Amino acid sequence: MSDDLAADCTLTSFDHGRSLRLPALAVTVTLPDRRTLTAPLDLRPLVVGAGADCDLVVADPRASRRHCELRLTERGVLLRDLGSKNGTLVRDVRVVEAFLPPGVAAAVGGCELVVGAAGPAAVLPLSQESAFGEAVGRSLTMRALFARLERAAPTDETLLLLGESGTGKEVLARAIHARSRRQSGPFVVVDCGAVAANLVESELFGHTRGAFTGAAGARPGLLEQASGGTLFIDEIGELPLDLQPKLLRALESRQVRRLGANEWLPFDARVVAATHRNLRARVLEGSFRADLYYRLSVLELHVPALRERKDDIPPLVERFLAGRDPPRTLADLPPGALALLATYDWPGNVRELRNTVARLVLFPELLHEVVGAAASPEPASPASDPPEGPASLADARLRRLLELPLPEARDVVIAELERAYVAEKLRQHDGNISHAAEAMGVSRQLVHRLLLRHNLRAR
Repeated sequence: MSDDLAADCTLTSFDHGRSLRLPALAVTVTLPDRRTLTAPLDLRPLVVGAGADCDLVVADPRASRRHCELRLTERGVLLRDLGSKNGTLVRDVRVVEAFLPPGVAAAVGGCELVVGAAGPAAVLPLSQESAFGEAVGRSLTMRALFARLERAAPTDETLLLLGESGTGKEVLARAIHARSRRQSGPFVVVDCGAVAANLVESELFGHTRGAFTGAAGARPGLLEQASGGTLFIDEIGELPLDLQPKLLRALESRQVRRLGANEWLPFDARVVAATHRNLRARVLEGSFRADLYYRLSVLELHVPALRERKDDIPPLVERFLAGRDPPRTLADLPPGALALLATYDWPGNVRELRNTVARLVLFPELLHEVVGAAASPEPASPASDPPEGPASLADARLRRLLELPLPEARDVVIAELERAYVAEKLRQHDGNISHAAEAMGVSRQLVHRLLLRHNLRAR
């Protein structure tokens, strides 16, 4: 492979770090019946597999639902197996993670996958800042995202933020609001994944007195409450299908009608929506309306997962430490902590890293236990009591918790409780998420999000 060809497959900054060269690449999959599928590879990772939510859906029984992922980096195209059953092979060697040279085929089940050039490279602006509001990032992908957000924030355009749970989409939405013309107005949040399906309509659109059992008085919906400001609709992919036309009408007409009412009321709110779902795939399978998707995706932005930008781990850790009371620095972490944190893929993303840093501050002597518990793909088995006994350990934990402000101490305890609770409920129900969710009294979507947040797997 020539150096020129290799350079055509790398992200490169130039113009003193003000611009990014984005090569035009395409991924082509040849199916067992010799049909081909092609998709562009840009700053967003491209997932290949048999599942309908993949970017390249391969109809091959030997391919796993989410088989592998390709990502463009400063060193080339990184091919990563996603725990597939039959593996991903390059030159007949099974790989977990490897750089895939252009023109070299990788085997995915009975399919062949090749990356090749697809035209001239594009030039993207890079932000000169390493933060956007409370979001931190000095990597090329984050600086490219910040540059787009800096241009979009002052407008009233609708934004759609796509990215895994825990990547900081709400943090970015708050920063967008703070840099907009509406910064003096309200910032209102609705999480479609955390509200019961039968209550979402009332939450969004409001209701009149007597509109349903328990509606003792009239109440404005969140669209009305956000007038003059920004409405952040988190997990828009979980919005029930029957409510999607009503939301579309509201966004198009800038009017809402409360449940039980006849009149339409105007509202003036900018909408920022977010989801960890692949909405394009959901449109194709009919679970998300195409017209609503196109209305929301006026500006569609991908928020990178933490594993895609491990260079950002040190500044993120530094930010989390500086925000503690009293403030801490990297020097307060045990030796080797940063190096150990960089070896982990962080499926819970920035949220998981923040919680891990909080535990490290509380228990620095338990470095490998704290990070090891995070890195464990299965619920950790209860550790044997240390020599001083369980009572002494509990006292030590309480003393450390007492060093924190109450909200932070509560977050640490709740995170530990959530992880243990969800793991045990799944164990009781043999890994069946539907049964576990029913026993927990929550939605399946919330259980999936808790699994991602705490790096658990349903067995």
